[in-house]
Amino acid sequence: MENFIVSARKYRPATFETVVGQHHITGTLKNAIKNNQLAQAFLFCGPRGVGKTTCARILAKTINCTSLTAVQEACGTCDSCISFQTGHSFNFHELDAASNNSVDDIRSLIEQVRIPPQAGKYKIYIIDEVHMLSANAFNAFLKTLEEPPSYAIFILATTEKHKILPTILSRCQIFDFNRIQVDDISSHLNKIAIRENINVEADGLHIIAQKADGGLRDALSMFDQIVSYTNKNLTYKSVIDNLNILDYDYYFRLTQYLTTADVSNALILFDEVLNNGFDGNNFINGLASHLRNLLVAKDPQTTKLLEVSENIKQKYISQSQQTAVSFVLTALNLANQCDLIYKNSKNQRLQVELALIKMCHIPSVLQLAQQPNHTSATDQDQIKKKTNVSPAPAQNTAAVATAYKSAEKAPAAPEPAPKPIPAATVTAPVKSAGPAPTAKIALNQKINLSGSNTGTFIPSLTDLNRSSAGEDNDEPKYISGDDREEFTLPQLLVYWNEYSESAKASGKINIYTLMSGADPQIEDTETIIVKVEHKLQESLLQEEMVDLMNFLRPRLKNFNVSIRTIQMAREVVNRLYTSTEKYQYLVEKNPKLDEFRRKFNLDVNP
Repeated sequence: MENFIVSARKYRPATFETVVGQHHITGTLKNAIKNNQLAQAFLFCGPRGVGKTTCARILAKTINCTSLTAVQEACGTCDSCISFQTGHSFNFHELDAASNNSVDDIRSLIEQVRIPPQAGKYKIYIIDEVHMLSANAFNAFLKTLEEPPSYAIFILATTEKHKILPTILSRCQIFDFNRIQVDDISSHLNKIAIRENINVEADGLHIIAQKADGGLRDALSMFDQIVSYTNKNLTYKSVIDNLNILDYDYYFRLTQYLTTADVSNALILFDEVLNNGFDGNNFINGLASHLRNLLVAKDPQTTKLLEVSENIKQKYISQSQQTAVSFVLTALNLANQCDLIYKNSKNQRLQVELALIKMCHIPSVLQLAQQPNHTSATDQDQIKKKTNVSPAPAQNTAAVATAYKSAEKAPAAPEPAPKPIPAATVTAPVKSAGPAPTAKIALNQKINLSGSNTGTFIPSLTDLNRSSAGEDNDEPKYISGDDREEFTLPQLLVYWNEYSESAKASGKINIYTLMSGADPQIEDTETIIVKVEHKLQESLLQEEMVDLMNFLRPRLKNFNVSIRTIQMAREVVNRLYTSTEKYQYLVEKNPKLDEFRRKFNLDVNP
């Protein structure tokens, strides 16, 4: 039986030209050889499997080649190249620092350096995994590394550059190897498949390249494994089965269910994923990546950021055109929130299912928020009845839209003139405190992705929670960016004090102290001035800014409201600590006290 050689060894590059994805490194080394400007020490650092040791061996072979080609490549036919390829060269020494990391090993290496080459121009020493050397070994190596003989060249390779002493780094030319791009890995695998007469699908090669995470050696190992599994017929289905990867089709189907508010099928699909042995956390992270790809595919300028095959890229572009930006951004926020709380949850499956249910209610919340603000009471009742969640299967988006159109056609009852309400009696529901502000998206936030003046509405998580629970949302609805109603300071103070009391009830004592300490002021009719005493209060207000803006803007009916802080000077209070300070203070109040002390010969200190 013929001995099998893995692809990582069989197709290891033998020249600079065949190195994959490191053209900035190979070009520099070839120019150094051409101009005879070789340093005495090189440090190759980067992730695993990107070609560090391979480039070191190619450099060692090339600089001793007696008949270089016109493009500064080793000929492969001279005595030096042949001895190197057969492993009989006395000018090439490779040391594994992981198992030879003591001072004695370095001293033995230094003794070898003193002997000049018998044939050839240079003696090359490659030290792999150099970060494994002990501190004493590094120190013993310093002098030789700084001033080696003219015929000695050291090439150090490491995956952990930060573990190497700065004194070593300063004596080397440092070359940082990049992670290899997905397209480069896929193209290289395709060339190997052609040479080995292996039937492959481009989508399958792309999956292997993505799973390798920039390491060509890992990609070649997975390639060999799947070729053996499929008997030289590598398909997309065989790759995802062998590598235990969720198929793209799952996420394309799930997105279709989410955008049509099909809760039942979304939950059934998630159950199918769990039954296939996948983890819920991997599923929600994969969904977040899918939504990110949809967002990227919306703009032709960012489509190049999709690291997928051309077939999958066209699917992303097609689905992104059918999906609203508001939906994608809100669903991304929900997926991120689910990922943050997943590991600490006792019922992890429920967390993913809740996130999917909320995502299914995004379209209905978006449509409800975009209804005109001036609807009558009858219209509002009809809209609430149409949008309430029932135990029956969820309605799709088209049905909800039809319901809204029928509600708009209904005759509107005359709206009675509202009675004036005193400022002191104005109340609003207290907004419960939610998770950390970093996990939220503002209710009335306007995000401009295309440079146009039209904004993108992103519903808050509170609205989605209420919608998924079947509750009516009595919060003020969406205020567009063009609505700018003026408000007065008394109106602001009512809602300001209401929010501060809400913060106090929620246990946010610092926010309550800050908001109740000094009344806000109005500047330029849309800017609220808040006085703070120090930077800590300012940072607390910034952390609370999203919730506070969500609370104030719809109630003040002004989307352009903003908050600016002013640091006010604190009144310095001289406190009396020592007995002498207290005595001086009393003497200033009554000078006769000092005469009394001298008369009776009293001491100030107790």
